[in-house]
Amino acid sequence: MIKEIIVNLEKNEIRVAILENKQVVELFIDRIKEPRIIGNIYKGKVSNILPGMQAAFIDIGLPRNAFLYVNDIADDMDEYKELMTQEDEIEDKENIDYDPSAIQAFPSRKTNLLIEDILKKGQEILVQINKEPIEKKGARVTSHITLPGRYLVLMPMVEHTGISRRIENINERERLRDIIKGIKPPGTGVIIRTVSEGVEEASFRTDMDFLLKIWEKIQHNSSNKSAPSLIHEDLGIIYKVIRDYFNHDINTLIIDSSEEYEKIVNFVDSLLPEMKSRIKLYSRPEPIFEAYGIEEEIQKVFNKKVKLKCGGHIIIEQTEALVSIDVNTGKYVGKRNLEETVLKTNLEAAEEIASQLRLRDIGGIIIIDFIDMEKKENQEKVLQKLTEVLKNDKAKTNILQLTELGLVEMTRKRVKENLTRLLCQPCPYCSGRAIVKSILTMSLEVIRELKKICSSTISKNIVVRLNPAVAKSLLEENYDQIMEFQKLFDKQIDIKSELDFHIEQVEILSD
Repeated sequence: MIKEIIVNLEKNEIRVAILENKQVVELFIDRIKEPRIIGNIYKGKVSNILPGMQAAFIDIGLPRNAFLYVNDIADDMDEYKELMTQEDEIEDKENIDYDPSAIQAFPSRKTNLLIEDILKKGQEILVQINKEPIEKKGARVTSHITLPGRYLVLMPMVEHTGISRRIENINERERLRDIIKGIKPPGTGVIIRTVSEGVEEASFRTDMDFLLKIWEKIQHNSSNKSAPSLIHEDLGIIYKVIRDYFNHDINTLIIDSSEEYEKIVNFVDSLLPEMKSRIKLYSRPEPIFEAYGIEEEIQKVFNKKVKLKCGGHIIIEQTEALVSIDVNTGKYVGKRNLEETVLKTNLEAAEEIASQLRLRDIGGIIIIDFIDMEKKENQEKVLQKLTEVLKNDKAKTNILQLTELGLVEMTRKRVKENLTRLLCQPCPYCSGRAIVKSILTMSLEVIRELKKICSSTISKNIVVRLNPAVAKSLLEENYDQIMEFQKLFDKQIDIKSELDFHIEQVEILSD
């Protein structure tokens, strides 16, 4: 399998796509005006205690207060240490699987402490974002601080050692556990990540030293800053992807920014020097996401209907409480009998569903309505296929058996806004019953299209006709880029507002 990481940098947006055999399987988008904050650490102040919910609101300096559950609070009191039984320790050491966004300390699972006994209004507390704000909800935070490295995750506030479940070889698990015993400072916890399999001790020591220095800096900043304030900012989206995905399975990492290319090479040189040769600078005139077919795949994310190769399709409907996915045979009529037709469609749908969950970053409760199958063995084949393809998903998933109504219930770890909600907004033309691309998304698309046309046409005059709100955003946020295009390509670019244009309607004309 050919695996590639494609990075596109614009002035107001960073996009990173992961491709497997030329197919987009994951997409990460970070916008300058809407930066990712998951993993950031803040010194916050308790603004309100909610005994009825056993939670608290924490002012961390963001527009909306963060939400902290009692089970997400680490405490230095003696009671905290007493909560970890030997049984817990053994169980968790064998079953832990690393989730880069949030690893909760194990003792708190059995705590009987009340939140009003732990926190007081006005109290300062160090917290880390483990779920980004979603729609009107503030961020969810934890005081179980975790610092992910390349091979290890440092948990500086709890004594514990865990190994990823995906490392299955017993001898390798023992080797890794022995290495960590020799390098882990007393009183700290460590999670050994999946990519650690086969790694030598020297690499673990480098990783551990790096993480301990970060923790020292966090403690220093926390002591010298007042709440609310940002104490530690996690890596940017490009470097998170490199840290978590750029391993020996990746054939190439290609980026279209010469400035960022140099930074990435230096970053990888300190992390994985043997991988430097796999980093390439993209310099062709065609936009990188178009050259690799990614732009076309992004547009499909806006569609509820996803076609299957066999002729069937799936329908993805997102609601406030859950996501429903309906499987249909569509134009596929099969060759032999109905049961065979249904099985083939369901098996193909299972693969596509797993792919769409990753690509759209859909989380929460998911209900899948596969086409009814009479044979029990066929039902099991479909469930087995779904389980198998979801193993490639880094997000934690849990699949239940078929219900009496023939539905598959599953959950997928949700830590941030999914792609559709990130790129879209409620439709102003139908009172929010549907969605359209947001004004920011449209203005960024226009800039990309304008750049492509400017570089390919010989015409000197270019007119852009578009919705007034998009035109306003374009001129306010991207005026300097338009001026740059005019100078670079020797063009005259006119932006014209059209009152009757739909928010997604754009016309770029050249004479």
